[in-house]
Amino acid sequence: MAVRNIVTLPDPVLRRKARTVTKFDKNLQILIDDLIETMREAPGVGLAAPQVGVLERVIVVQYAEPQEVEEGQEPIEVIPKLYVLVNPEIGKASPETVIGVEGCLSIPTLIGEVERAYSVRIKGLNRRGQPMKLKVERWLARIFQHEIDHLNGILFTERATQVWQPEEPSEELI
Repeated sequence: MAVRNIVTLPDPVLRRKARTVTKFDKNLQILIDDLIETMREAPGVGLAAPQVGVLERVIVVQYAEPQEVEEGQEPIEVIPKLYVLVNPEIGKASPETVIGVEGCLSIPTLIGEVERAYSVRIKGLNRRGQPMKLKVERWLARIFQHEIDHLNGILFTERATQVWQPEEPSEELI
């Protein structure tokens, strides 16, 4: 496994549509492992193959919704879940939307408000080529929508209603 360089704007690879993966070979497994390591090192909560200069439809996401804690209780440590999806597609998005602030490892100097579906159903393949389906909501749904946008050459700044430079860098970017 290796940490790869994350491509940043204005690199044109970020605006190109990624190819469908057809071979589940050793090279794909290396790419997936490298994406995971690069995302964790950045640190981020998601990463798409085009963000490391590879135009293939592969994303990795690692996130856990924070748990609400009653006053006086000890916080519960939540272990983030790792998702690997090859050729992911959004099958159905909820009509309910939410606005949230997003950042991006490929645009590290900007954040913006983006309206996204509250929940989405996603279908794709796992790293071994087996079909998988997910239903995700809230922040996890936002992360998946953001990463799938990368596979289609769409950046969060194109969907944002407002974009600005943060005063302090965010701890984790999508």
